[in-house]
Amino acid sequence: MRLHALPLLLGLVLLTGCAGTPYVPDATHAELVAPYQLDAGDQLRVIVFGQDDLSNTYLVDQSGHIAMPLIGSVPARGLTTAAVEAEVTRRLAAQYLRHPDVSVEVGQYRPFFAMGEVGTPGQFAFLPGMTIQQAIAVAGGFTPRADKYTVEVTRSYGGRVESARLKLSDPIMPGDTIYVRERII
Repeated sequence: MRLHALPLLLGLVLLTGCAGTPYVPDATHAELVAPYQLDAGDQLRVIVFGQDDLSNTYLVDQSGHIAMPLIGSVPARGLTTAAVEAEVTRRLAAQYLRHPDVSVEVGQYRPFFAMGEVGTPGQFAFLPGMTIQQAIAVAGGFTPRADKYTVEVTRSYGGRVESARLKLSDPIMPGDTIYVRERII
């Protein structure tokens, strides 16, 4: 009888080890190396050289646009800063400036969110290179009831919203929602 129980016991031990292993879809990590796509909440620093009245910081609004003097609403959602720069340049050159020299960069990224078993759930400022562990620290750290091994991150990319369990050392992206579950025992 003992011999028959050994494979079952070994299988349970292996399954238990797998339960703590984070599930990481390839698309989540592919997003980290792709050019940054803008979305609502990002602040863009637009500099039109020699045109102080046009140079300013513009917020990407809920519709995914920035509103600039003279050229109006410029789409930004899902685009890179280079694409927005090209569109602003094109619009200014079409009617207002002979050879506009435009620069667009992210002035401030949209916030990330932390929920569940963290000290202070809420919305927080994103800093480039931030890991999940650092984001949780910003949110007040783990509560005593937190499951420190199951952290779920919800991310929007490519027009889809996906959730995955990630490792604490994985980087986060602007707009991510981090959810720390309560441990069972």
